[in-house]
Amino acid sequence: MKNLLLVCLLAATPFATSSWAADKSAPVAPAAAGVSGEVLEVKDVEMYSYLRLKTKDGEIWAAVSKAPIKVGAKVTIENSTTMTNFESKTLKKTFPKILFGSLGGTGQALAGAPAAVAKVVDTSPIKVAKASGANARTVAEVITKATELKDKPVRVSGKVVKYNGGIMGKNWIHLRDGTGQEADGTNDVLVTTAAEAKVGAVVTVTGVVRTNKDFGSGYSYKVLIEDAKL
Repeated sequence: MKNLLLVCLLAATPFATSSWAADKSAPVAPAAAGVSGEVLEVKDVEMYSYLRLKTKDGEIWAAVSKAPIKVGAKVTIENSTTMTNFESKTLKKTFPKILFGSLGGTGQALAGAPAAVAKVVDTSPIKVAKASGANARTVAEVITKATELKDKPVRVSGKVVKYNGGIMGKNWIHLRDGTGQEADGTNDVLVTTAAEAKVGAVVTVTGVVRTNKDFGSGYSYKVLIEDAKL
């Protein structure tokens, strides 16, 4: 992410407003199982520890919340997400491949990890009434009439089915209201906002429709509602 949290996804211990927020990364890969290995190198920054590990599958870098880890220690990285071509401005280093996760046995999630590490998704049946008032639209209308609605304000009610907090200084919400089709993606709209929301909550957002928005490093969206108010 240029100037980017985690996601698709993407998804939840959020990107913090700390040194990690100055780093940027490539798209998030599916979460990996626990990875164990011997610590060959440690690079500590303000809140995080970067670890070069020797595993049964070769060497790999990992990042966890800052901890007093010494070279030679045996560690396990849990709840991990793999990212490629991650550039750390803090370290002035690009990692071809790196794991973001928590240190096994600590139960401490990485506060600055991509949101996809702990993304929460609601897949229950949804039926939400269309918002009222000026510029009211359904989710399907926002997606299918995106060209017409580009750069215009809309008001949409829907159920929060996925929430990623603190990515690029924003919270990322996926809304569904029961309209549209999953097959063509017209049933789900992405919303960026400074407000917080909980998965499963029904909310009404007011924001501006943007199209073909490219945040860099593979984070590109055909349609989204930006800088929304809840």
